[in-house]
Amino acid sequence: MVIHSYRHRRLATLGDPALEPIEEQLATQPAISVPAIVLIGEADGVDPPPKEDHDAVHFTGPYERRIVPSAGHFLPREAPDAVVAAVRTLLG
Repeated sequence: MVIHSYRHRRLATLGDPALEPIEEQLATQPAISVPAIVLIGEADGVDPPPKEDHDAVHFTGPYERRIVPSAGHFLPREAPDAVVAAVRTLLG
């Protein structure tokens, strides 16, 4: 399943036809209005953080992008303090 997920993400295979209506809705990239903090591991070897934040345009509510130093792809395990800090910020 994981391999299929990565292949689908890279457009190398078709997705599950049962999920096509959701895929079509997401493809329109609707605005995200809820408060959001995006955490990205600085050392993520799977999906390295781009220098520029190309995702910010999709957020209409409060939004923040945080690059987590020395963290990779599995932030809850590698940088739990950063994850907890982000949740606390969102909870106010």
